[in-house]
Amino acid sequence: MIEIISDNIVSPLGFSTEQNYTAAKAGLSALKPCGDYFAAYIDNKMLNEAFADNLNLSPDTFSKVEKAAMLSVKLAVDKCGVDFSSPRTALYLSTTKGNVEYMDNGDYQNPDLPLWRTAKKMLDYFGGKGNYVVVSNACISGLSAIISAARALESHRIDCAVVSGVDMLSRFIVQGFSSLKALSASHCRPFDIERNGLNLGEAAATVVMRRATEGSRFTKFVTGSVHNDAYHISSPSKTAEGSFLALSDVVKSVDPDSLAFINAHGTSTLYNDEMEAVAVNRAGLNAVPVNSLKAVFGHTLGAAGIVESIVSMCALNDNTVLKTLNFSQHGVSKKINIVAGVNQTTSKPYFVKLISGFGGCNAAALFKKGE
Repeated sequence: MIEIISDNIVSPLGFSTEQNYTAAKAGLSALKPCGDYFAAYIDNKMLNEAFADNLNLSPDTFSKVEKAAMLSVKLAVDKCGVDFSSPRTALYLSTTKGNVEYMDNGDYQNPDLPLWRTAKKMLDYFGGKGNYVVVSNACISGLSAIISAARALESHRIDCAVVSGVDMLSRFIVQGFSSLKALSASHCRPFDIERNGLNLGEAAATVVMRRATEGSRFTKFVTGSVHNDAYHISSPSKTAEGSFLALSDVVKSVDPDSLAFINAHGTSTLYNDEMEAVAVNRAGLNAVPVNSLKAVFGHTLGAAGIVESIVSMCALNDNTVLKTLNFSQHGVSKKINIVAGVNQTTSKPYFVKLISGFGGCNAAALFKKGE
């Protein structure tokens, strides 16, 4: 089994896991009006100051993506100590678009556009001698990176994995989602009858993983699964085939009554939320509490799977099931147990992180409470 020994979240709600979890538990949201859509942006001045203070580097020569990711990794590894000089330590970078902001200004030849360049910059700063892996698989990238790192640890190819996910908003990203008519002009409402689109957000998040030690008190990554049903380039499967298969894979070894909650992707788009409800229903998990964090952080793309896993780990260890912010009335065809109104308490030991993305990609992971 794999354990998560340290973590960090850099978002508009704060630059630590504790700040972000406290805000989520209090029902706060990072989302604000941005013209004709709602989104969550990290303050540039605050990021520059934190980057300079913690990494002793000038922020002027790094992109926003690089600064947020490097800051998150630094704050995570400082809490546990990571030997980046060991070839048995690997860096996993999860991102969907990386430094695509350079293209907004017509800088199509910038040498830092390739995603691997961001990972290499990060590894060079930390003095890494091991491998770096870039995972870019649409919106499941963050959870896919965690699953990939866990498999490398389980097979003893590495001894430590630092998994970091990051995406910042750019004109390219905003206009892409706008062209799909997927953006909401108000706060998103996951699984609600009145939902009318998603809100985008910025974040970087990091987990440090290793093989579990005897008697360890850390949260455990139990198992993960990725399935691609290849239904459509942007529309989810109507039968939720890939999501159902991934979800079924990770829960088959546990009693459904031991699940504290399922943290869904819950983007607030018409078809994603419906697809997830179908997957939960097909898996026979209708009674398990389901929540979404998109109305707190927005959809943070390549960081989403890591941000939401970390916040869910905090909630599980706090014996809490977070409510789905802005949910009021059931708006999906299958009756599932959406957590509404107030946070709930729980003593159950497991939660599932469920996520999906363009191209029919789907992932799920099972986590166990730290002791």
